[in-house]
Amino acid sequence: MKGRLLLLNVLLLALLLAAGWRLRTKWDESRRREAAIARRQVKPAPAPPVVPVPAGQPATAAAYAEVAEKMLFARDRNPTVVIEAAPPPVMPPLPVAHGVLALGDVRTAILSEKPGAPHRGYRPGEMVGAFKLVAVNPQELTFDWNGEIIVRKLDELLSKEMRSPVVEPAAAAAPAPAEAPKPAVVAGPAAQGPGAELTAEMRACQPGDTTPPGTVLNGMKKIVTKTPFGEACRWEAVK
Repeated sequence: MKGRLLLLNVLLLALLLAAGWRLRTKWDESRRREAAIARRQVKPAPAPPVVPVPAGQPATAAAYAEVAEKMLFARDRNPTVVIEAAPPPVMPPLPVAHGVLALGDVRTAILSEKPGAPHRGYRPGEMVGAFKLVAVNPQELTFDWNGEIIVRKLDELLSKEMRSPVVEPAAAAAPAPAEAPKPAVVAGPAAQGPGAELTAEMRACQPGDTTPPGTVLNGMKKIVTKTPFGEACRWEAVK
């Protein structure tokens, strides 16, 4: 019995020694393998070729035109600039006419700039308010307003006082009543000297003025010229 135990112990001891030697052998191999790997020199891999980066283009304002036109924060942006034309000026009322004075080749239009304004004589080339008098004849007047030629008949420009009223025909002719005797009218002395102002240097003659031609009165000289329609009288400033 003791012999068997001794043999078993010997076998176990031998097994332990064999296992220890095996472990020692494996450990030595791993140490040598690590040392060999540590001494090995690895060649570095070649670096990849360097590709040059293309140079960036300089920024220009035209490249951002679409951004400005389609900006989300300003929907009212519009590249088309709409220039609103100013409305054309409205022509003021034409001057009011009071008559035309023809003295030979010299023709003067008696005009007022507007109804109720004082009237005086104007010759072609003078300004009547916003209008320029271009031509004068007994039938019509020609004006220039902002380069536009305007021709109007004298009857259309006459003031209400100068227009002849329209007489309506009577429904039936009634017998005229007997007229009472009119009192005698004693005519007073006729007015002498210059009358209404035609221009700055010309005045009209007063009705019944018997002053002889060439008379100088108040710095004005009376001039009488003959025309196909009779004598034309005026007073002109003495120069």
